[in-house]
Amino acid sequence: MSDVSEIPEQVGELIDLSKQYLREQTIEPAKRLGRVAGMGLGAAVLFSIGALLLAVAGTRSLIRVLPDGDLWSALGLFISAIVLSGIAGLIMWRATR
Repeated sequence: MSDVSEIPEQVGELIDLSKQYLREQTIEPAKRLGRVAGMGLGAAVLFSIGALLLAVAGTRSLIRVLPDGDLWSALGLFISAIVLSGIAGLIMWRATR
């Protein structure tokens, strides 16, 4: 059993141990989680930019394959819009499953 004179020292030690425990068990994992979330967000942005550029390239190549004319260009844009909407719908459907 502890002496009455040791109680303030033990309380101080308890506070120090509690601070160290909280730092190890909450703050450090939160920092790691933030780092991983930042990398995931960056990857999502880069993937979205890549998908956008790929969609524009696909649309331009479809318009180039079709004969010249305003109606043919409109048809190429319409087909691209339908295909891209279908792909977006498929992605959303798979994401919610």
